[in-house]
Amino acid sequence: MTARTTRPSAALTRLTAVAAVAVAGTLVLTGCGDQTKKDKDTSSSVSPGASGSTAASGGAPLFSKLPKKYQDSKTIQVGTDASYAPMEQTEGGKIVGIDPDIGDALSKQLGVTFKFTNGKFDGLITSLSTGRSDIVMSAMSDTKARQEGLDDKGKKIGKGVDFVDYYTSGSSLLVKKGNPKGIKTLADVCGQTVAVQRGTIYEDAFKKQKTACGSKGLTIQPFDTDSEAQTRVKAGGAVADLNDTPVAAYIAQKSGNGNDFEVAGSPADAGPFGIAVSKDNAQLRDALKAAMDAIIADGTYAKVLQKWNATSGAITAAAINGGS
Repeated sequence: MTARTTRPSAALTRLTAVAAVAVAGTLVLTGCGDQTKKDKDTSSSVSPGASGSTAASGGAPLFSKLPKKYQDSKTIQVGTDASYAPMEQTEGGKIVGIDPDIGDALSKQLGVTFKFTNGKFDGLITSLSTGRSDIVMSAMSDTKARQEGLDDKGKKIGKGVDFVDYYTSGSSLLVKKGNPKGIKTLADVCGQTVAVQRGTIYEDAFKKQKTACGSKGLTIQPFDTDSEAQTRVKAGGAVADLNDTPVAAYIAQKSGNGNDFEVAGSPADAGPFGIAVSKDNAQLRDALKAAMDAIIADGTYAKVLQKWNATSGAITAAAINGGS
């Protein structure tokens, strides 16, 4: 499985990794964020979860804000890469997770069905320009580079997109339940041993912290999979693992029925995930922002995040192009 890792506050680099979460004795594959891949884009339709079953009507409160195209079709096509639990994943042939649940809530406000289609992450922005997707919801970090259509080297590769920001993610420390070492920040791991998935930006973060630790030092134990790193923390051989905020929270919720781990402290390097919309589709963008603000105000948004143990990334109001 190709997993995704993110550094939301930077112009993202993406790495190939495999993550697995031990849940009640069963390995459950999960992604870890927003990762650059070179795969050729191939898309496949997957029966949506809750978000695909809502076919509301013009009686929805924000229906009039939509462009006529979507009022007529009653459908918004959503591109996603369903390989990043808990934001989006496939279960029993359905796409489920935070993004589909938020899509379901937005659909009730806008009076249209959000139809999720599974594809490769690197092709999702392109799917907007080809018309295959109307929006992208895939734990995609809102960055200036993406807004301006630039690659990681600053080369122009497209006209860019607008984002409606709906969640905040960063890097979070995963520690043993009860946090026996009192770990709250990266500085607290100095003089300790940490475990991490090899070849990820999180290993890089620990290496940077090792330099900052100076004479106290830091022992870093890299593993091929994140599940191995988690096992090391669970056994007490390491004080912490590092992962994306929603992934760490999901692991803490699911592993050992919530009895194995907890998330320590506040996320570092936090930045927004956004719903991507073509720059020439401003009316749809603005309708989505209004719908996001509505589900935040009525409490639906909070309930979705509570369901997936992801409340640490909650926002208080939607923003357009808030990334850096």
